[in-house]
Amino acid sequence: MKEPTRLSTIHRLRRYRPRARPRFKGQSFNRVIPNLMTLIGLCVGLTAIRFAMEGRFGSAAVAITVAGVIDGLDGRLARLLKATSRFGAEFDSLSDFLCFGVAPAFVLYMWSLQKFGAYGFAPCLMFSVCMALRLARFNAAIDGAPGPAYAYNFFTGVPAPAGAGLALFPLFLGLEARAIGSEWLESFAHSPALCAFTLAGTAVLLVSTLPVWSFKNFKVPSQYVLPLFLTAVLYVAVLIADPWAALAAAGVIYLGMLPFSLRSFHRLKREAEAMREPGVADP
Repeated sequence: MKEPTRLSTIHRLRRYRPRARPRFKGQSFNRVIPNLMTLIGLCVGLTAIRFAMEGRFGSAAVAITVAGVIDGLDGRLARLLKATSRFGAEFDSLSDFLCFGVAPAFVLYMWSLQKFGAYGFAPCLMFSVCMALRLARFNAAIDGAPGPAYAYNFFTGVPAPAGAGLALFPLFLGLEARAIGSEWLESFAHSPALCAFTLAGTAVLLVSTLPVWSFKNFKVPSQYVLPLFLTAVLYVAVLIADPWAALAAAGVIYLGMLPFSLRSFHRLKREAEAMREPGVADP
């Protein structure tokens, strides 16, 4: 009987060798996490609209605030996990428009502006349109040429979450007035004129070219680190004890920060131009 050759033995072993399991194709879970957070923020923004329709304005304010916190985390998490993508950027902008462009305007309309009917809806339209323009300008800048180095730490105009917080100032003020039992302050916060002025003013800040600190690589001098920590702890304590007053105060503090941001931008611009001039003059 003829012995099997080595080649036929190899073929026989290959025939009975178990097949390897096919690998699943798709993105890793780490790349999906930021988009999941954006999706949760979008759902929270939609829930704020439902709360406003039910007259639960405190819950609506909390929902928009939570959406702002999620928006601040998903982008940083995407950069940390190296999961940034064009899809994520577009999805984040759509979520921002609903959470910070539509929800705050709708909440304020249900809170106060519906007393003026169609005229009360005009500031809401202005705010939402300006928010859409602000987000579209931000997306267009991604594909554009990079700006100067000194402008890296600045936004052009007030960012979307901060704009939503400024727009909700009458609501925060009214909820605080209700908590402390101040009728005249609550009546003032319910004034349609105040809500219309707040929405219109915030809309102008959104589409403005005002340079605003982005705090991306914000460097704090060593002598200010401890006071900054103590101030943050104090603010968190106030936020826990009296959240509506803390949120209203945050809007006032943010507005007070804008002139300093403008001054810082122009100072950095002058320094950059001063460093460039000697190089131009050299032969």
